[in-house]
Amino acid sequence: MRKLSILIAAVAAFAAQPALAEIGRIKNVTAGVQVIRDGQTITARSGLVLEEGDIVTTGQRARVGITMADDTRMAVGPNSRITLDEYQYDRRRQTGRSVTSVNRGSLGVTSGNITRTGRDAMRVRTPTSTLGVRGTTFVVEVAE
Repeated sequence: MRKLSILIAAVAAFAAQPALAEIGRIKNVTAGVQVIRDGQTITARSGLVLEEGDIVTTGQRARVGITMADDTRMAVGPNSRITLDEYQYDRRRQTGRSVTSVNRGSLGVTSGNITRTGRDAMRVRTPTSTLGVRGTTFVVEVAE
């Protein structure tokens, strides 16, 4: 009986942990959007799981909508390149942090639960500055 209760506790603990790799998903996408992961290029599609370190690129007329694990919503505009540099989110505790880089193009964001975690828990980097987000809707544009 004791072995069974230990096994049940171990299975419950494993099941309670979120998938480590998934940080968000692509919700809507047009042609011309790619995700670069570990040097491999993936054609983006609705439902594609995003991982920390992914680079999202859009073509001249392409757009993509992303929903992160904390319910942050991102809209990436045409001719953009963003990197999901860091992302940790604990759904149970509703805590975490994220860092996203906008290398070129535009990124519209409606922040989710991470911004409630603490000061500057969500940051957006550009080639010339870093924005600490405290809970809002905003757009970042980086000219080439």
